[in-house]
Amino acid sequence: MRLCRKSPSSARERAIFSPGKDDEAGDIGFIVDGVGCSPADNCGCLDPTVAATAADKTIQEKGPLEARSSFPTQPWLLSLICCLAALPLTSTKAEWPCYHGRDRDNLSKETGLLQSWPAEGPPLLWAAEGLGKGYSSVAIAEGRLFTAGMIDKQTYVTALDISTGKTLWQRLNGPSWEASKRQPWAVPYAGSRGTPTVEGDTVYHLSELGRLTAFDVETGQKRWHRDVLKDFQAERPKYGYSESVLVQGDLLFCCPAGDGGYIAAFEKGTGRTVWTNSDIKDAMGNASSIIASLGGIEQVITVSATRALSFTPEDGRLLWEHPCGNDRGNSATDVIVHNGLVYASSGYGGGSLLLRPRRQADGTFSVERIWQNDLLDNHHGGVILLDNHLYGAGHEAKGWFCLDFATGEQQWQAAGKGSLTYADGRLYCLNERGTMHLIKASSEAWEEAGSFKVPRGGSGLYWAHPVVCGGRLYVRHGERVFAYKIDRP
Repeated sequence: MRLCRKSPSSARERAIFSPGKDDEAGDIGFIVDGVGCSPADNCGCLDPTVAATAADKTIQEKGPLEARSSFPTQPWLLSLICCLAALPLTSTKAEWPCYHGRDRDNLSKETGLLQSWPAEGPPLLWAAEGLGKGYSSVAIAEGRLFTAGMIDKQTYVTALDISTGKTLWQRLNGPSWEASKRQPWAVPYAGSRGTPTVEGDTVYHLSELGRLTAFDVETGQKRWHRDVLKDFQAERPKYGYSESVLVQGDLLFCCPAGDGGYIAAFEKGTGRTVWTNSDIKDAMGNASSIIASLGGIEQVITVSATRALSFTPEDGRLLWEHPCGNDRGNSATDVIVHNGLVYASSGYGGGSLLLRPRRQADGTFSVERIWQNDLLDNHHGGVILLDNHLYGAGHEAKGWFCLDFATGEQQWQAAGKGSLTYADGRLYCLNERGTMHLIKASSEAWEEAGSFKVPRGGSGLYWAHPVVCGGRLYVRHGERVFAYKIDRP
């Protein structure tokens, strides 16, 4: 609901509000569900959130008693204040502040979205260019979209205005990863990997060659940075760092995978190292960490090149581990935690497995393997858990899959491979060749409700994960990001 300073245009509005004789500015009509006025009316619409913010500011500056005396006392304004007081105080701004969303489950809470698409797909609102080459997805907060890319062999973090796609700032974050002479097959895969993480007024990003930097959200000004390759005596990663860093409370977690620590926690405000765990000597696995509670213990869980690992967030002590992975040592899919169980998947034939870590009487953990199979060996497109079913694409297993979470049994399989996200009863499946599919989220069958071809933004495959936020679908390819309108009229 919004409040509009114009004459009521219907009997319904007049019944809702009857202005007082002291209202010299004209009647006030209550415009509900967007009916009755538009920006062209120049009617001075009062957004309730804006009005409430202004009132709060007055109270802070003058104190409650003086502020009260400074407010006009027209009857219409008193009615307005009563209505504002009845409104919920939660923010209505849609945000997706980090890789796979705030809960790291890749499940958008958006509703009111199109349940099917026309043949040509949803309307394109804008397309932004000049992001640099890369596979980073997008983070959305404070009316801005953040991503990263490689420009002239350097990594840059870019902030865009989500209303227009206009570039607000672009800041350097160190040299980019490139394939070594021993990796001729990997030359086309140069570019950014990790997605920025936004927390409050700061955006954090770990570059492919280990420059961890905190930027000001508004200006892009650098607040602090660390060189994790140097600081933790780490070797240059085979494919560069791909992690999207995790922020929880006052701490930021990332995995340098060096002699000075496989995993480390930093003060998010200063970049100071709080703790490291140097007992783990595994190679980096390319997954991002999540935080979850198991056995009543909060823990940071990630996947190295060879196993799933769990650490205490307060001091980095290893809680439990279990072998998983593939012959390539490349496990890029984040784990999923649900009902005390941990699901992990890896490509190159690594398959899927479900684990049950149990806390023992002495405080240690044992780990039981519930099931394991070759299905849904996810390359790096992500896996989603919804209504006790797993959705995602296999690598060597070939195809999109739906598996029963409890048993690992296949429910259906469809041709294709790519990344995905979920919102409002639909899966948004982006084929790595560039076709976006809208799929009914059902364990019964792959049921398509529309598809369209996403324009190209350069060379290479469509590997950046799509995002649904604020009634829009965001898709990144190469140097471009596209914003589509997917909310219902």
